[in-house]
Amino acid sequence: MKKTLLIIGLVAVGLFMVYNNRSTADLILYSGRSKALVDPIIERFEQETGLRVEVRYGGTTQLAVALMEEGVRTPADVFWAQDAGALGALSQSGMFRTLPDDIIQMVPYRYASAQNLWVATSGRARVMAYSTTRVNPENLPSSIFDLTNDRWAGRIAWAPTNGSFQAFVSAMLQEYGPQTTREWLEGVKNNGAKNYANNNAILQGIASGETDLGITNHYYLLRSRVGDPRFPVENAFFRDGDIGNMINIAGVGITTASQRTEAAETFIRFLLHEETQRWFTEETFEYATAGLSGTEIRTAYELSPEIDLGSLDNLQETLNLLREAGLL
Repeated sequence: MKKTLLIIGLVAVGLFMVYNNRSTADLILYSGRSKALVDPIIERFEQETGLRVEVRYGGTTQLAVALMEEGVRTPADVFWAQDAGALGALSQSGMFRTLPDDIIQMVPYRYASAQNLWVATSGRARVMAYSTTRVNPENLPSSIFDLTNDRWAGRIAWAPTNGSFQAFVSAMLQEYGPQTTREWLEGVKNNGAKNYANNNAILQGIASGETDLGITNHYYLLRSRVGDPRFPVENAFFRDGDIGNMINIAGVGITTASQRTEAAETFIRFLLHEETQRWFTEETFEYATAGLSGTEIRTAYELSPEIDLGSLDNLQETLNLLREAGLL
């Protein structure tokens, strides 16, 4: 079955390459960000620049694998990833070209590749969501490592199969090593943590009284409040620099195979332009990475730990660790 899926995937990649090598588009984009989320931005870019963009949507990991398979033959000019791990993996494989200094300088140094190969377009913070009716904020744990404490037994929610949680575990693995990470995973599990499918389900579980705390991304609560301003959940950060406050990013890089680098650079500058960054904060509730403004955004970045996001490409090691802990 796996071999059949691999063959189907490679055939699909091949057909896409043949089709796009005849493309008359001004820019070919591989987007690991969903169409519903970013299509309005791409349409606005086309309207403002007159450049026509051809987009292939898919999962970030799926598209990263496709790019590696295609190599120098890829029709893609730009890869827009949902997370930093994929950007790091493609950087290591030599798939990205160096970006101009003016693009790199549009974001803080922590949110661009150390080799100037990719740049972050938006950020999302890991937070601790909690019930406003059952939890006193003064008693919240100060570190994510405190979730193994008996006080929180049976009161914690997480989503081990979710990509954002796995990226967080990759960061913990990078910063603390496999032994500490495994001990934390097993400790929270043994403390009665409840498993949920995704971040939205965690928030609904807190609101309904199934659980009191949840490890999630910050913007899910903001989206929930659009439909229900009285949604009985609040977000909190751990203490300054705690790994539980990590910020992951969506980001872009230009492929080494691109023959349309001028259009590709124009697209990236557009994504980092003030108006587009404001759109991310107001429409998708993510954090801007260029032209940071607003108390909440500054606080999130100041509280987050300094992590080499480009090196969060150890997904297989993370998955193995989660399996060993009995979470997958």
